[in-house]
Amino acid sequence: MAQQKELELEKLKEQILKMGGVVESTIQKSIKALVERDRELAQSVIAGDSIVNTYDVEIEEECIRFIALWQPTGSNLRFITTAIKIITDLERMGDLAVDICERTLELLDEPQLKPYIDIPRMAEASQKMLKDSLDAFVARDANLAMKVCEADDFVDNLNQQIFNELLVYMLQDPKNIARAVRLTYVAKYLERVGDHATNIAEMVVYMVKGKVIRHMACEMRDKP
Repeated sequence: MAQQKELELEKLKEQILKMGGVVESTIQKSIKALVERDRELAQSVIAGDSIVNTYDVEIEEECIRFIALWQPTGSNLRFITTAIKIITDLERMGDLAVDICERTLELLDEPQLKPYIDIPRMAEASQKMLKDSLDAFVARDANLAMKVCEADDFVDNLNQQIFNELLVYMLQDPKNIARAVRLTYVAKYLERVGDHATNIAEMVVYMVKGKVIRHMACEMRDKP
C-alpha cells in the first residue's frame, strides 16, 4: 500500500514536470516569434495551448483521485495541495505565452518599433524563475524557492524600465502609440510569468516547511 502510494506521487511529480517543460518551451517560442517576427511560430504556439490545458485537467483529476483513494495527511496532503496550485499557475503561464503571440501577430502588421533588448532579458529571467521553482518543487528545496521569490524584483524592475522607455516613444510620435502599447503588454505578460513562478515557489516553501509566506515582505520570509 505504502509503495503504491509513493509510486502514484512520483507519477504525479513527473506529470507536473512534463507540463512545466511544455510551458517553458511555449514561453521561449513566444519570445522567439516576437524577436524574429515569425508569424508561423506565433500561430503554432497559439494552436498548441490545448496541450497545456489537457495536462491541467488530467493532473487535477489525478490529484482528486489520490485524495479520495488515499486520504493523505501531513506532508503528502501538502504535496497534493501544492500540486493543484502549481498546475493552475502553469496553465496561466501557458495562456500568457498565447497572449504574447497574439500581440506579436498584431505587431507584424507594422514595421518594428525598436530593437528588442530588455524584453528577451526579461523573458530569460522569468523562464529561469519558472525552472528554478520547479526544481525546488522536485528537490523539496525551500532555499531555492526563496531565491525565486527574491528574483521577482529584478523582473518587476525590468518591466518598469521597459514601460518608461516605451513611454518616451509614445510621447515622441503618436504614430508609435499602438506598437508601444502592445510591447508594454508583452512586458506585463512576462512580469506575470514571474509572479506565477513566485506563486509556485511560495507553495514549495509551504510544502516543505508547512509555512505560508504569501503576502509577506522578503525580510519576514526568512524568519522561522
